[in-house]
Amino acid sequence: MNWVEAIILGIVQGLTEFLPISSSAHQLIVGQLFFDGADPGSAFTAVTQLGTETAVIIYFWRDIMRIIKAWCLSLVGKVDRRDPDARMGWYVIVGSLPIGVLGLMFQDAIDSQLRNLWITVAMLGGVGLLLGAADRYAASRTAAKSLDQLNWRDGIIYGLAQAAALIPGVSRSGGTISAGLFLGYQRPAATRYAFLLAIPAVFASGLYKLKDIGEDTCVQWGPTIAATLIAGVVGYAVIAWLLRYIQTHSFTPFVIYRVVIALVIAGLLLTGTISPDTALVNTCGA
Repeated sequence: MNWVEAIILGIVQGLTEFLPISSSAHQLIVGQLFFDGADPGSAFTAVTQLGTETAVIIYFWRDIMRIIKAWCLSLVGKVDRRDPDARMGWYVIVGSLPIGVLGLMFQDAIDSQLRNLWITVAMLGGVGLLLGAADRYAASRTAAKSLDQLNWRDGIIYGLAQAAALIPGVSRSGGTISAGLFLGYQRPAATRYAFLLAIPAVFASGLYKLKDIGEDTCVQWGPTIAATLIAGVVGYAVIAWLLRYIQTHSFTPFVIYRVVIALVIAGLLLTGTISPDTALVNTCGA
């Protein structure tokens, strides 16, 4: 991977990480279409997500510090354990467990078989329709829940939905936001919790995959660092935009986009323009 490819993939990561359209799918697709059939690899994807997740920490810094403080003080009895921020700390921890456990259990499949583009196409279209159904359900409700009403059951369901994002094409935000909408939460509340819930999982995955960067001539440290920094800057702007957008708009444009791009990629696969298994045999154009 050269510097230009890394910069482009960093921009793609920043643009797609927080929108419910799957950043890992777009990294796969961009690599296939523009970089000689190259798959940037799960390690590169996981590490560049450190950039976008750092953007989350910067954007929600005050909220995160307040939650951590309340959670820590609740452990020693200085804050009521029923305090919303203290409970949020526990919900983020518990909600992060499914993706951590499943990620370790199915690491080999995640790095290889699940990166097949036919699976990506199915997830893009299927989860897109699921997001559309969840959005319509949320719009039909006369009252929606805020994050203060989050409970253990909902936190675990959120966590399971996030774990589905281990499959490229699902989308971490798409899965968790859909779950939140089906559970009756407001669009902003569902999106906000999706962002907070992703922090432990993304940092754990990215830091774990750091060991795989630079092992061969495929993905080196310099381009990876550049892509990560660019992803963080672009990602911060996307967070600010998305949180304003969903105050008054639905997720319908993202649903349409997911279905259309799934059909386009399916067409390219059927015509042999791209190969579904290139990710398994031609990583980074090797």
